[in-house]
Amino acid sequence: MRILIVEDNLVLADKIAAALRQTDHAVDLVHDGEDALRLVLQETFDLLILDLSLPGLDGIEILKTVRARKINLPVMILTARGNLDERVAGLDAGADDYMVKPFELSELEARARALLRRNIGQRNPSVSIGKLTFNSVDRSVTIDGQPVSLTPRERGVLEILLLNVSQVISKEKIALHLFGFDDEASVKSIELYISRLRKKIASGDVEVRTIRGLGYMIDE
Repeated sequence: MRILIVEDNLVLADKIAAALRQTDHAVDLVHDGEDALRLVLQETFDLLILDLSLPGLDGIEILKTVRARKINLPVMILTARGNLDERVAGLDAGADDYMVKPFELSELEARARALLRRNIGQRNPSVSIGKLTFNSVDRSVTIDGQPVSLTPRERGVLEILLLNVSQVISKEKIALHLFGFDDEASVKSIELYISRLRKKIASGDVEVRTIRGLGYMIDE
């Protein structure tokens, strides 16, 4: 999934981004509140990790604007230790969760996964169709319990399709969730990932169908 991190502590921001990228997420970083709001209003993200104390524009104001615009975007706020008023203000403004600095990256990753699942109504970390199972926690893909070797991009495409079973997903929408600003993205690359994915999961009693002119759909 595509995640935007808004944090003016560059070292912390880079650590969070590196951890999330290791689990296949496309991650974008900004360090200024005004840049963050502009991106949220213009781009598509699956999760916003938002520090509340930012230069340019306060995190609370960003959060209030996101909710006022009715943007369906899970938001995790980052707050300083002991600042209870700030945490309460963030939750009241529409945050879905918060982390108190300093925190363990493993806990942030787990909370991020939970928010992503909750936003699409998927409580179980595992998704199964046919003989194929995808686990969002350890990023494993199995067919009849046997591991399937996929590249991070192939896993990303599979995850997007599995979270929208029997729904048509356009190439453009896949690209929006799969690539960050620094990635080389193209519709042709989506076609390549789909082609490779079909071959690797062919024995799983699952089909990735091309809906001409519209996109792709996965079903049994």
